[in-house]
Amino acid sequence: MPTKTLQIPTADGQADAFAALPDHGERHPGVLMYADGFGIRPVLREMARELAGQGYYVLVPNLFYRHGPAPVIELPEYIGEEVRPAVFAQLMPLIEAHTTERVLRDADAYLRFLTAQPEVSAGPVAVTGYCIGGLLAMRTAAAHPGQVAAVAGFHGPVGGDGPDALAKITAQVHFGHAESDLTPKALGELNQALDAAGVDYTSEIYPGTVHGFTMSDTDAFNPTALRLHWDRLLSLLGRTLVKG
Repeated sequence: MPTKTLQIPTADGQADAFAALPDHGERHPGVLMYADGFGIRPVLREMARELAGQGYYVLVPNLFYRHGPAPVIELPEYIGEEVRPAVFAQLMPLIEAHTTERVLRDADAYLRFLTAQPEVSAGPVAVTGYCIGGLLAMRTAAAHPGQVAAVAGFHGPVGGDGPDALAKITAQVHFGHAESDLTPKALGELNQALDAAGVDYTSEIYPGTVHGFTMSDTDAFNPTALRLHWDRLLSLLGRTLVKG
């Protein structure tokens, strides 16, 4: 599986990024993948490679490039309960500095770069994200309704920008929520807001999950839920992106 380390020109500098793509020489639909707050690391590279193996060019930017190349902070190989407080103490200032204005400037640059790659086919792209990346995926889709055909968010605060943001979404949507993040009542309220906004979506709580369930290098990992995530994501991409 070919992979690349890239530099994306942005309004604020150069964002380092990881890309994975199929190993045959055709052009492929583009997918922008936003990492969780822990950023680009082996598990994210592996997820990008797995998605690329299904026929997509996958671009994973370093969200916090303004603070240095990935990994921006030193991460343990396994992010368990005993190390989380210290890791989050380092991460939270970076997350808080990543304002909506920065997110949108970066999204413009990421999509411009992704669609300009010679291995990426013409036409709309998809955006997927994990944890805070789910919110970034939604903001990207809302800001680029003609360009983003599909958006997925997993264990993320995907409704965090409210009904006005949802009304700008024209992409097909899938949300996979952690049981610990969203009560059934809150899920119903989110789905009502999606209905009111006219969004074409699926939105569900993955059974028996806690926040971060897709990430195999954390103590939140749930292999059954990861498989469900792949089923839902690949189905969404198959409905919305046209392979060459």
